[in-house]
Amino acid sequence: MVEPLLVVGVLVAMFVAYNIGGSTTGPAFGPAVGADAISKTVAAGLMGVFFFIGAWTIGRNVVAKLGTELVVDSGVFTLESSIAVLFFIGIALLVGNVFGVPASTSMTAVGAIAGLALAGGVLDLAVMGEIAVWWVVSPIIGFWVSLIIGRYFYARLNRLVAMERSTGPLLDVDRSGTIPVPRLHRTTNRRELVGTATVVAIGCLMAFSSGTSNIANAVAPLVGSGELAMDPAIIIGGVAVTIGAFTIARRTLETMGSDITELPLTAAIVVATVSSTLVVFLSAIGIPASFVIIATMCIIGLGWGRATRPMTVPEAVGGGEAPPVSVDALTADEAGEEIPAIGEEAPEDIPRAAALFNPATTARVVLMQNLVPAIATVGAYLTFRFLPVFGL
Repeated sequence: MVEPLLVVGVLVAMFVAYNIGGSTTGPAFGPAVGADAISKTVAAGLMGVFFFIGAWTIGRNVVAKLGTELVVDSGVFTLESSIAVLFFIGIALLVGNVFGVPASTSMTAVGAIAGLALAGGVLDLAVMGEIAVWWVVSPIIGFWVSLIIGRYFYARLNRLVAMERSTGPLLDVDRSGTIPVPRLHRTTNRRELVGTATVVAIGCLMAFSSGTSNIANAVAPLVGSGELAMDPAIIIGGVAVTIGAFTIARRTLETMGSDITELPLTAAIVVATVSSTLVVFLSAIGIPASFVIIATMCIIGLGWGRATRPMTVPEAVGGGEAPPVSVDALTADEAGEEIPAIGEEAPEDIPRAAALFNPATTARVVLMQNLVPAIATVGAYLTFRFLPVFGL
């Protein structure tokens, strides 16, 4: 007979995985959705498939190691404490998803485990310090690399690749024969198709990377406690992530794909390439990658670089004198002319360029992405420190 407490633990793990699907789909496929390369439904399906592949292949190694990376004594992962850790991870991620801000699953999970370890006096401070340093440095690198590309190289890249989306679908399906055959839509050029395939492929790579690391955040405490086997845990987590991608992730896809900055296809490729490269590097040196934060800062950096290209550095820092303008107000009918190509603005076009970078949304994203892990850490520490039921 299955122990009722284990059933509760599985449900809480699925709740965490559900929120992982909501918080990580946006950074992976937000650029592609924002560039109209794929729909939100297709993005959710790809997220589920490639997340599961990553979890089933490499992710099981991370699941096995997470309980020993930060915690000196893995004995603290009792069934009760594992459920409590997962609960704090899930609640914190839900807060971020409700506000439409994809929170870092790795930071949230490590924060909750660190809270448990601090309460039990078994936290490895050296490991925690190394991880924390890279969590600070890597988003800064992504921000500045993307900002430099947006400010100084984007116009040249945009002319080189010329991947602005045309009207209509990318492909038509020829059903005249026995087997339906996909063909290029009459308005689609081959370069556009290659660019679309590239940005979607990079999104799939990010989804795969998410599966290799984030599956552990949902099921590692239960697997580490010995109450749940590895294979069933990965299957359960993968299903829950897919459900989250199809439901709650729609809001984070909007935030990452359009609310922070408009992303034409060229920009989407830049963001995905820079962020995925940093994530792969962090994974190679054994650091749990916070690709949500990295991707977010890459989008912010690129948007800022594009918006401030006509400005001097002091004007960009000081905000310039350009009044706030909404993108919707810059239509050809209302403004009297078309919006200039990004990266090719003249000085008089500063208001239009500034409209492509949303400081209010940026502030909300940065605030929530730091608040969510703090909620998990403080909540876990106070619970394990002052509730004697856990026996720490």
